Amino acid sequence: MDALDAIMTRRSIRRYTGEPVTPEQVEVLLRAAMAAPSAGNQQPWRFVVITDSETLAMVGDTNPYAGMLADAAVGIVVCGDTVNLRHPVMWQQDCSAATQNILLAAHAQGLGAVWLGFYPKTERSIPLKALLGMPEAVEPMAVIAIGRPAEEKGPADRYDAELVHHERW
Repeated sequence: MDALDAIMTRRSIRRYTGEPVTPEQVEVLLRAAMAAPSAGNQQPWRFVVITDSETLAMVGDTNPYAGMLADAAVGIVVCGDTVNLRHPVMWQQDCSAATQNILLAAHAQGLGAVWLGFYPKTERSIPLKALLGMPEAVEPMAVIAIGRPAEEKGPADRYDAELVHHERW
């Protein structure tokens, strides 16, 4: 699958077959994440890979929109380490780029995935940090539920010329 095809056909997948995702596939996802652009190359991202079904279900309980984690083969928590950053207000953008790369790499491997937002919603991130024993200075930005897709969604052309301005507003 080429890059444009992956971008244009990637969809949020929330239902999974229960089949496993291999450690090799997870490593590809993490390599893709770490290939993301980063402000000043600070690379503040850190990742927690979860494959235990009980832990995935408990993580799903920390966010009202994350119930699908109970059926996912893998959850990847994308975190920002906020210590000693040269560009402290940019970690969210860096981690967002890493998250998008994971979503695209999952799709390119035939996996389904969905981005579940946590930061800056403290009612979600504080329980997640406690559950996973995360250090104070590490913020969970998102959790990505990943599995073999049990649903199929066609591409969605979301282009809207009305949203585009040229040269000036």
